[in-house]
Amino acid sequence: MKEQLFTFEQIHIEVARNASDDFNLFHDKHKWLEITHNPFKGPIVLGFQLNTLIEYQMRMYREALHEDEIIADKQLRYSNYQIIFVNALRPRQEMSLEIKKTLINTIPDLTISNRVTIKSQGKTILLGYKKETQHPLFLNGTDLSVLPDLNTLPDKSPVPGSDFFLKRKWMYNGNVKNFLSGSLAEQSDYFDELAHIARYPEMFPCSLTSGALLDKAQLENHDFKANPMVYTSHDISVDRFLVKQIKNNDKVHILVRQLPESKSNTLNHTSILLRTYECYGLLENREILFRIKLNLVPLEEIIKNLRSKT
Repeated sequence: MKEQLFTFEQIHIEVARNASDDFNLFHDKHKWLEITHNPFKGPIVLGFQLNTLIEYQMRMYREALHEDEIIADKQLRYSNYQIIFVNALRPRQEMSLEIKKTLINTIPDLTISNRVTIKSQGKTILLGYKKETQHPLFLNGTDLSVLPDLNTLPDKSPVPGSDFFLKRKWMYNGNVKNFLSGSLAEQSDYFDELAHIARYPEMFPCSLTSGALLDKAQLENHDFKANPMVYTSHDISVDRFLVKQIKNNDKVHILVRQLPESKSNTLNHTSILLRTYECYGLLENREILFRIKLNLVPLEEIIKNLRSKT
C-alpha cells in the first residue's frame, strides 16, 4: 500500500485524551513543561491514537481487497496488534503510514497478517503487525473465572484474592466519536444515527487502560513529574465478536496487574528493566473483550542510556 501522509494537531490530542480520561502529563499542552528532563519539547500524540489510526486504515485496506469477507467466512474472531514504539510524535509533525502487502499463513492456523510502519522526519515512530486469527495471540491462557463478582467491588480498588487493580468504565457513544475524530478516523464510518448504526471501533475500549494505569499509579503515590513513564510496546488481542455487541452505556471492567521486574526482561538488550503489565477488559457477563500486554520504562532510564552512548 502506498504511504499516506497525516498530521495531528494539538486539538486532536485534547479530544482523544479527554474522551479516554488519559491525564498523562506528556499529552497536556501546559503540563508537559513540568516533566523532569522532558526531551520531547512539547506535548506528544497518544499511543492509542496511533493504534486507532492503524485500525481505521487497516479496516479500509481489508475492505478494498475483500479480505474482510475472508475474515468473516473463516471466523477469524480475534484482531491482534503487535506494536513497538520507537520515537514520539508531536502535533503538526507530518507522518507517513505504510501498510505492507498482506501475508496469509495456514500453519499452524490461518493467519492474515500485515506489517505497519509510521515514520516522521526520517525517523521511525512506530512499527508492528496487524494480524487476524481464530484465537487470541496474547494472554490466551489466563483464567479469570476465579475472580469475585467485579460488580460488587468499589471502583479503583484491588481485586481480593488476586494481584489485579480494578477500574470500571462505561461506554458512551459521544466519547467514542470524539476518540475516532481525535485519531484521524472518520466517525461516520462507525456511527449513523439516522440509519440506527453504531459500530464501536476495536481500539477505544483498549485505550481506557491508559487511564486505569494512571489511576493505579496515582493511588500508589507515583510522582508523574519526577518519574514519568513511557510506553515501549503494546501487544493487543481484541474479540471482534464482542466488540460488535457493545452498546451505549455498557459497563466494562478493566483489570491491570504489574508483573515482577526481571533482568531477563529488558529494553532492546540494554540494562533498562521493562515494567510489564497485563490488562484485560471484561464485559458485565465476564466475557473477555480485550487482552493487552504493555511494556513501560522510566523516561529517566532511556535518557541515561542515550547519554552513555554519546
